[in-house]
Amino acid sequence: MRLKAYAAQTHQGPYLQVNEDGYDFDFENDLFMIFDGFGGSGIGDRAVEKLKSDIKNFFTQISDDPNATMPLYYNPKNLLEGNAILNSMISAHQNLFKSNSEKPINQRAGSSAVVAVRADSLIVLVGVGNCCAYHYRQGTLSKIIIEDTFKYLSKGQFETKFRTSPMNAIGMYPELSYQMREVRLLDGDKLLLMTDGIYAFLSEEEILHHLNRNASDAQERLNSLLKLSNTHGNLDNQTAMILEF
Repeated sequence: MRLKAYAAQTHQGPYLQVNEDGYDFDFENDLFMIFDGFGGSGIGDRAVEKLKSDIKNFFTQISDDPNATMPLYYNPKNLLEGNAILNSMISAHQNLFKSNSEKPINQRAGSSAVVAVRADSLIVLVGVGNCCAYHYRQGTLSKIIIEDTFKYLSKGQFETKFRTSPMNAIGMYPELSYQMREVRLLDGDKLLLMTDGIYAFLSEEEILHHLNRNASDAQERLNSLLKLSNTHGNLDNQTAMILEF
């Protein structure tokens, strides 16, 4: 299955002066990542840059060695690529958690993330914290990575600004809590990865409309989603990535 179009966008949003979000990719290894960092200026943003490097480097070492073992995690039910992603994320998590444990609380950082890797006609996604991912196929939209946030903690109504606070994150707790999903791709499928600075202010009907409508390219689709989120009241950092097959 060929990746026909790719686009990614990250922005500090209309209010904040620093962007603690981020994205990265490795076309050679079909690896794609988005992050929503926290900790403050010079803390969360630096942590995200370190996570990008740690995950890519660890994953590349495993994927380049057919005899490589999975030193931190292995599940025979998962694809090799899924196990490799988890090992990479666990390693990066352990590095950040150890770094945090040596600092006062006000200097600690963390990050939510969605990391995806393609293996022929399959794509594996791993989500941590308050990022989410949607799968679009033939006019139908389904959420495949569900954000782990205060929204699902109780039936009570939190203020909007608290609903998308992550319950878990890379570097946050000793154990990394995550979701893993595998999707068999078909021609025409799209994957949309987003941080809460976008999805929290959009309905699924609005997201579906932007994926359905004609656009000059994938980047235009993303830019229109960012603008619409800001129109609806977003004040947070924003990152999104779209993969079109």
